[in-house]
Amino acid sequence: MISVKVLDCTLRDGGYYNAWDFSTELIRQYLYAMQSAQVDVVELGFRTLKNQGFQGPCAFTTDKFIRDVKIPCGLTIGVMINASELVSEIPQEEVLERLFPNVATDSPISLVRVACHVHEFEKSLPASTWLKARGYQVGFNLMQVADRTENEIKTLARLANNYPLDVLYFADSMGSMSPNQTAQILRWFQSEWTGAMGIHTHDNLGLALSNTLRALEEGVTWVDSTVTGMGRGPGNARTEELVIEVAERRSKAMNLIPLMSLIREHFKPMQASYGWGTNAYYYLAGKYGIHPTYVQEMLGDPRYSEEDVLAVIDHLRVVGGKKYSQNALDVARHFYRGQAKGNWSPKALFSGREVLLLGTGPGVARHRSALQRYIISKRPLVVALNTQSAIDAELVDLRVACHPIRLLADSDVHRKLPQPLVTPYSMLPKLVRESLGDKDVLDFGLSVEEDLFDFANTHCTIPTSLVVAYALAIVTSGSAVGVFMAGFDGYGADDPRSREMQQLLEKYQTAKGALQITAITPTSYGLHTESVYAL
Repeated sequence: MISVKVLDCTLRDGGYYNAWDFSTELIRQYLYAMQSAQVDVVELGFRTLKNQGFQGPCAFTTDKFIRDVKIPCGLTIGVMINASELVSEIPQEEVLERLFPNVATDSPISLVRVACHVHEFEKSLPASTWLKARGYQVGFNLMQVADRTENEIKTLARLANNYPLDVLYFADSMGSMSPNQTAQILRWFQSEWTGAMGIHTHDNLGLALSNTLRALEEGVTWVDSTVTGMGRGPGNARTEELVIEVAERRSKAMNLIPLMSLIREHFKPMQASYGWGTNAYYYLAGKYGIHPTYVQEMLGDPRYSEEDVLAVIDHLRVVGGKKYSQNALDVARHFYRGQAKGNWSPKALFSGREVLLLGTGPGVARHRSALQRYIISKRPLVVALNTQSAIDAELVDLRVACHPIRLLADSDVHRKLPQPLVTPYSMLPKLVRESLGDKDVLDFGLSVEEDLFDFANTHCTIPTSLVVAYALAIVTSGSAVGVFMAGFDGYGADDPRSREMQQLLEKYQTAKGALQITAITPTSYGLHTESVYAL
């Protein structure tokens, strides 16, 4: 029978979706399923000193909490800590004393793993000596090593040799590795490190299990997995598959029924709700070495459309996205930075005119007849966002669009629509310009700068690349006398898109030169509102 330890870290890695708030009932059922499936080690969660916002029990995984959960016989219980807390301004020994007030013999946990970036490794390694002296098994999980050189990896392995680690792990953090790359990195480690090796794989490319099995062939003896692959982004190797492979290698019987029942009752409904698992976005992120949290955050935020997600991935492919940064995500979502370029002035069309701005909300179609009567009667300049087509085409004067990926997706439609298109044409990628063919395009430039609206003759500066901000800037630069808005219904009260739009409208209304805005179809935004039926 081979000596392999299967470590399930579902409640630790999966907690990124539900703030580590797993119920006691689920945990108990989960632990029984792990015992039945011949899982050796269960990592119940993190242990941390940070307490910001509500997080459930598996974010802290205290001894007191674990004692309240009945641990089946034969399961080793572990927790993970972040090396960033070990190399903070608080002395390392003080951090460890606060995290682990009890020695191992007085604690329900036996294993402590340290999640560690390469730059934290050397300074955090002394923690292993402290933990071993108190009776704990110790593992170190090195993250983001897939793109490290042979010399760098061997140097890390030599450092580890100076400390009493029970297992040295590496994680395929970006999910970008192939089985052959996995084997190569392992051989580099093993040339300098003679202790036990472990691997934690991610499933961006659908290779998490394949990489894990290849690692076993190469001599790894600790392997990670999670139930249904639950974990950040595309998730991990799936426990329900890995235990089958390991049982075959061990020639040892197991009972998979409790695990499959657990999946049906708890984890499949959660997966349907939270959406972990690989897809084309994660595949691209893995292919380009982009941190999967970027994709996870965008897929969980309804402000990001399909074109937003693809555009951000493409942006990060160029500028680099191995380390997750919320600021980088915000920047990537806004595609126009730096000097604005344009050559068309809207004044000739807009000066002295009232403008009707047609949004994409259902209010346009619902009140179509009244809006068309108003257009025919009052003759405002009618500007439609993107490909809004609920109003008869002959009543629309201009269209406005600025999102490069959205333009690329809509290029066939734009070429067929009769109205000129206002867009930052000279700033668009060549592929997008070519996709528009011989479309009549009016080139009005834009740049994105936080909290700023500025209206110049042939370009604007706006706080976001949302098309409504661009349209308002065009109308204002053109010296229109007022703006009526239709089809800006809004979203649900808790939808972040509503907050974003409300903040945008408030910023516009306080900008120098801003025009009076009047909504004439129902809206949830704080706008002056009149009825199209009375105009």
